[in-house]
Amino acid sequence: MSQEILEGIQTIEKEKGIDEGVLITALEDALRAAYKKTPGATRHAEVKLDGDGEFRVYGIEIPEDIEVRLLEEAREARIAELELIEEETGERQHTLVADDDLELDWSQVAPDQIVRTDVTPDNFGRIAAQTAKQVIQQRIREAERAIMYEEYVDRQGEVVTGIVQQAGDRNNVLVDLGRVEALLPRSEQVDGERYEQGSRIKAVIAEVRSGTKGPQVILSRRDPELIRALFELEVPEIADGLVEIRGVAREPGYRSKIAVESHMQGVDPVGACVGPRGSRVRMVVSELRGEKIDIIPWNTEPARFVAKALSPARVREVYIDDETREATVIVPNDQLALAIGKEGLNARLATRLTSWKIDIQSEAEFAQAEADAAYAGSEDGEDFSGRCAAVLSNGKRCPNASLPGSRYCGVPAHQALTAVEGTAVEVAEDLDAAAVPAVVEEEHAGRDMGVDDADDPERVVEEVASEALAGDLEAGAELEEALAEEEARSDG
Repeated sequence: MSQEILEGIQTIEKEKGIDEGVLITALEDALRAAYKKTPGATRHAEVKLDGDGEFRVYGIEIPEDIEVRLLEEAREARIAELELIEEETGERQHTLVADDDLELDWSQVAPDQIVRTDVTPDNFGRIAAQTAKQVIQQRIREAERAIMYEEYVDRQGEVVTGIVQQAGDRNNVLVDLGRVEALLPRSEQVDGERYEQGSRIKAVIAEVRSGTKGPQVILSRRDPELIRALFELEVPEIADGLVEIRGVAREPGYRSKIAVESHMQGVDPVGACVGPRGSRVRMVVSELRGEKIDIIPWNTEPARFVAKALSPARVREVYIDDETREATVIVPNDQLALAIGKEGLNARLATRLTSWKIDIQSEAEFAQAEADAAYAGSEDGEDFSGRCAAVLSNGKRCPNASLPGSRYCGVPAHQALTAVEGTAVEVAEDLDAAAVPAVVEEEHAGRDMGVDDADDPERVVEEVASEALAGDLEAGAELEEALAEEEARSDG
């Protein structure tokens, strides 16, 4: 009977790839456990395969002092093992262990101190046949699970294609990968996606767990690596190493941004990912069920990279702080909402992609903040920068120097802002009546004022302000227009 068992083991080794020695060792352990259950079994025994191909049972006798020591060591090891299982499972284990259940380590005993006696029962052949069948089936299952686990544990982060087997339960979706059934949990599903039974889907192997029923493969449709892997499948230049994806930022189901770099002169990384007439990126978008994708060229200069990362918005200027890794981005007034995106999505993705903290401001906001900051550092409210505080029509701050005692330059329209704020009237009240006409005449040279006007300095200032606001001072308007054109040419 043992010869038939050995022949079966050899056949399994060839078909299943399971080592013969592993099966024989497992069979010996199982036969020893079966022998221990027979009436009259010796306290210590071992089962070995003899030279004739038969399994024999040998009783073991050792000196009493060595036996006590080995039992104590085995008991401590067993208790520690049970406590470890208790920590992992959270369930209380029985710490009382019988001596008959302990496995002694015979390797610590000298061979001349061990006495072996053949105690093989007469009906041991029948016991061996029944036990062998159960052990071999169990070992085959365990070996197949181990093989599958080793196969998939090295594939973490890889994109696989599977068929949806069960999609009725919204919390979990079962996906057939061929040799193993994977799980797509609710936390790794994309909001808004529907998984129909029998449909094919691509997903990333996020985790592989070893379970009693085989390896448990956890899939993900939210992992940013899914974007990277899909582009590697669709773009030959990426697979060949000519184009590299340097970064991926993703908001699953809504929008993604990828930064690409070319390693060969003449190869456009963005064009390679887009493909002829957008065919390549269209395939990726289709697999992601319509998720929008922005392809950004990688740049070693942080300012240029941040500006590109805010695509599709147009950026006017970028100010970089290398110490705090903060970037202040100035965009045209009509591009502010586009740069920020719906609920801040575009700015959030740009921050993840570039790893820079991004503050987005419109030109008008930045100019006003710059003007306010110029006065914040002095107690008397005087501009330490010496620039005019007026904001031009293009959203930038006026480049002219401010007049002494004023926040604004000599452009009448800008001085009119002083009158609106009330500061010009206060200045006039602080001066002598005789000095006021000279001050007014100096600040508004070329204006024809009568003696009556000079006698009432407050009325003079109010009239100048009202006329300037009404656009009557054409010279001031022309000067402001010229400044705006100069600013536009410098930006161009």
